Amino acid sequence: KEHSTMPTLDWIGKSKVVNHHLDVPYCVLDRKYSFDENGQHEEDNGSENMIIHGDNLLALKSLLPQYEGLIKCIYIDPPYNTGEEGWVYNDNVNDPQIKKWLGETVGKQGEDLSRHDKWLCMMYPRLRLLQKLLAEDGVIFINIGEDEHSNLKLICDEIFSARNYITDFSRQMKSGGAKGHYYTPSLDYILAYAKNINVLPYFRAVMTQKQIKTFYKFTQQEGSRKGELYGEERLFKSSLEARANQRYYIQCPDGTFAIPPGNSLPNKLEEGLIVTPLKTDKVWKWIYPRYKKELEAGNIVFKKTSTSGLVDQNGNKSTWNIYNKLWLSEQQQKGVVPSNLITEYENRQSAAELKNLQLNFNYAKPVRLIEYMLRISQQDSNSIILDSFAGSGTTAHAVLNMNKIDGGNRKFILVEMGNYADTITAERVKRVINGYGTEKNATEGTGGNFSYYELGESIFDGEALNASIGLDDIRKYVYFTETQQKLEPLHTEEPCYMGTHMDVAYYFNYEKGNTTTLNRDFLHTIQTKADEYVIYADLCTLSQRELEKWHISFKKIPRDIKKM
Repeated sequence: KEHSTMPTLDWIGKSKVVNHHLDVPYCVLDRKYSFDENGQHEEDNGSENMIIHGDNLLALKSLLPQYEGLIKCIYIDPPYNTGEEGWVYNDNVNDPQIKKWLGETVGKQGEDLSRHDKWLCMMYPRLRLLQKLLAEDGVIFINIGEDEHSNLKLICDEIFSARNYITDFSRQMKSGGAKGHYYTPSLDYILAYAKNINVLPYFRAVMTQKQIKTFYKFTQQEGSRKGELYGEERLFKSSLEARANQRYYIQCPDGTFAIPPGNSLPNKLEEGLIVTPLKTDKVWKWIYPRYKKELEAGNIVFKKTSTSGLVDQNGNKSTWNIYNKLWLSEQQQKGVVPSNLITEYENRQSAAELKNLQLNFNYAKPVRLIEYMLRISQQDSNSIILDSFAGSGTTAHAVLNMNKIDGGNRKFILVEMGNYADTITAERVKRVINGYGTEKNATEGTGGNFSYYELGESIFDGEALNASIGLDDIRKYVYFTETQQKLEPLHTEEPCYMGTHMDVAYYFNYEKGNTTTLNRDFLHTIQTKADEYVIYADLCTLSQRELEKWHISFKKIPRDIKKM
């Protein structure tokens, strides 16, 4: 009986790029500067946030030794390949670097490629490397337009496996307008794939803008809404003052406080959250049944306050509201998952954001959209988020916003090949960290830091090691090719020791400009006990019998250094 197989996509040049990621040279990353609360400086601040300028194919390969299998979320917004000209991010795949790469990789076949063939040749090896970088419980989101949507779905099924397909989010990218011959293009798409869908956490619903407005209507007194409202933590940021001078607040058994609506019975609320008086008791009626037993048991203590604003137990004004948190908490517990129709994050939002940031960049994605995707996929406070088509740096903006809100330590890695990587991508991140905008549009800085890198030279010069590459970068590369693990910190008492994995100790005996030898003198320097040893050197004077006696595998530099 024949087994059915998934359909695969073929195109001119595919045979040349299917395994091209294996031939991509490993290049080092050359840090140019760091940025933090002290501004820009040459000293390395040790930041785990990275902005890399260079071809993202080479950059992704260079990230493997440190990040393979560690990236919890990848969000990319590659060229839609519409064929239009004149974009800051060239969207017709005619970027000179891409054309040069196609000429070298695909060869003369490249002369006959359509723009769709070129796009597929460009994307395929990059997606192969992204799949390697993704954590076992990680997720990748790929924003794409209709021109390459069907092609992207087929190559993602091939690379990530069709069983790891999650969904295809449809996003309303604009409303109104009448461009187009037969219809007005209003949608784009976000393909979502897991590395391993069996261990991927379920996506969870978060409040949309429409729901925010609904809750706002129930919980606000009269007065204008000021400030941005996005994300459940930013709800009801202003105008949360109770209009009555005489209100009660409640101390619950767990020590939390709340103000009940009007003269209604109080309720036990989540820790640290305050509720404002309501115009109506509609929401109160919704909450009360959930806490009826505790109310009837008399487990609530009333205390009187004359403050006109919302207070916490220390008498400080609160900018939080309970209803959205209760709603979100219950949805999470019920297992409510988000819709794959996204209608509230249109591109016009990003235009306003960039105007306030005073940056010139077309067709960036709204920061709220990326925050939304990170939230529904439940990226925890220590996740590493990668964007290898960084554009204006929106992904870093979203990560910094989220860290500011919940005190998290999410890290971002951005890769941008355009010559604006420093002047727009990194510049945006600097302004987000420091604060931007003026007067009513002023936005407080998020704080944070990053380091800016240029893509450096290849670790190999032909078959030999590149003499201009630093020893630490070479050691990092060699240890990763052996173990798929991150290099251990340098042991000053054993400078040639790289680390131990699966009870095998690894040594790299290398000096630029000098010949190194694995001999008995070198063996006397070894202090680490292990079942077996792998030792790199230029020469070896030990006999085969001696190597076997001490369980040593000798590897010759550079001949036996693997090429990723």
